[in-house]
Amino acid sequence: MRIGLIGAGRIGTFHATSLSRHPAVGSLVVADADPARGRALADRVGATAAPGADEVFAWGVDAVVITAATAAHAELIARAARASLPVFCEKPIALDLPGTLAALGEVDSAGTVLQLGFQRRFDAGYITAREAVRTGRLGRLHTVRAITSDPAPPPAAYLPLSGGLFRDCLVHDFDILRWVTGREITEVYATGSDRGPAMFREAGDVDTAAAVLTLDDGTLATATATRCNGAGYDVRMELAGELDQVAVGLDDRTPIASTEPAGPPAADKPWPGFLERFAPAYEAELAAFVEVVEGRRDNPCDGHEALWALRIAEACELSRREGRRVEMAEIAGSA
Repeated sequence: MRIGLIGAGRIGTFHATSLSRHPAVGSLVVADADPARGRALADRVGATAAPGADEVFAWGVDAVVITAATAAHAELIARAARASLPVFCEKPIALDLPGTLAALGEVDSAGTVLQLGFQRRFDAGYITAREAVRTGRLGRLHTVRAITSDPAPPPAAYLPLSGGLFRDCLVHDFDILRWVTGREITEVYATGSDRGPAMFREAGDVDTAAAVLTLDDGTLATATATRCNGAGYDVRMELAGELDQVAVGLDDRTPIASTEPAGPPAADKPWPGFLERFAPAYEAELAAFVEVVEGRRDNPCDGHEALWALRIAEACELSRREGRRVEMAEIAGSA
């Protein structure tokens, strides 16, 4: 199998390394908007360097992996669809609903595969939590708490391009909340704070946010995020039911310390970032994509799943701006 990878940044480097080791991938073609960076990555993983995306499509590949800048995602997805090529794309499809819907329209019209990179669906802890909910082990689920805390803010130049904290960060929590519980969100109430670095205020963004989400069976969920968690990278989910409760992301590297006299000590090596925390999940999602291309499994996260997560993020951003409860029916894009 010959795969083209477009985008040689951090996640592109990780995916290129994974694909170069995969036994079913016989050839890898790498391109980047900066040709020198693309060549450097290709040399590192033993791939073929392409001058740009045009050559990736022209040189004959069986599938495309998109890890380019967010602004390029929608057009690359559409281009691959028109070329009848299956695509794996890091989230998001686009930063707004019109762009997302347009790209999905291209994929649907072409009848091609689009798998989105929501890697938490491949994390062992979230998989076990999903099984606990679906098998009834927890009893009636009444409360879910989702947390995403980055250890440090991104570069200031990234913020205006990110779409904001709900679309860029909490969108992962919205997706995994749907996937674990099997329920849809019907309404949200969200707020945010910009008391951290001035660059967030200058970008019209917030550095910390919280949302209360109501699921279609009445279960209540909270989702919180911050860019300023100095203790380390902290991603967790707690699910509480009438019979039992479980936690995802609670281990000896979780960057939290107990204040109880007999509580566990602080982590010696807290998670520093998403690549370290989710490395096995990132590898698993790319392995799944290879199987999808080979026709050996169904798409585990198609583009319409990403649309649902973006719609929830849009509802939260609207709620934050207007200071009110927002029903999902107010947000465009529902099937």
